Amino acid sequence: MQIFTVDAFTDSSFRGNPAGVCLLDAPVPDSWMRSLAAEMRHSETAFLLREENGGPHSLRWFTPVVEVALCGHATLSTAHVLYSTGAASGVIEFSTRSGILSVVRDDTTGLISMDFPAKVLEKTDPPQGLIEALGVEPVWVGRNEWDYLVEVGHEDAVRAVSPDFAALESVDARGVIVTAGSAAEGADYVSRFFAPRVGVPEDPVTGSAHCALGPYWTARLGGETLTGYQCSERGGTVRTTVRGDRVELAGHAVTVLSGELHV
Repeated sequence: MQIFTVDAFTDSSFRGNPAGVCLLDAPVPDSWMRSLAAEMRHSETAFLLREENGGPHSLRWFTPVVEVALCGHATLSTAHVLYSTGAASGVIEFSTRSGILSVVRDDTTGLISMDFPAKVLEKTDPPQGLIEALGVEPVWVGRNEWDYLVEVGHEDAVRAVSPDFAALESVDARGVIVTAGSAAEGADYVSRFFAPRVGVPEDPVTGSAHCALGPYWTARLGGETLTGYQCSERGGTVRTTVRGDRVELAGHAVTVLSGELHV
């Protein structure tokens, strides 16, 4: 089988978020996909089973520990592989645990846009231990079906967060988003994403977190399209456009490795 490593939400190698992309020849057991994801050691590895009769392709995502219901950067990486190898053109549809996701590339700019479900946040009190684990002063705390979001007062505070990962792992959520508005050129807001509970202490750039960040910052800042910068060590940029209960996530991707998987 063919296998790739792709850096997503960046136009430069060794930045953004690396994802594994495995093009399956046939259905395989879940345990095999978990084992390969653990072998790859990326925050997520995508497994694509192509539908040759024109229907949506089956797409699943695994961290080194668990399967996840939605993953933006690995979806972007999978689409990039299909476009860059000539295996697909135009709109691509993926059948996933989060429904049908459609993706399209602008052939002039190379920007890949993904139609994802919005994950709107509701204001909540922080659970016991969350703020202490992050070591921040919260401005606002919210929760959706997957994650907590903690807004802090300044982007420098986002960059400075150094969580207690052992304590953060006890928080009952997939992950925690820390965010603030940005005054920097080229970014409307910044964020970081921590998910030690699912085996990803810090994710470099998180598409699915922007399903919450896009609606959150659009409600506060206005405008149709905003640009988020995830200020992890690698860093990456996600453009978000909110359309009702959907969010368009857009970014670039770069292939850094392609090869043959021996099974």
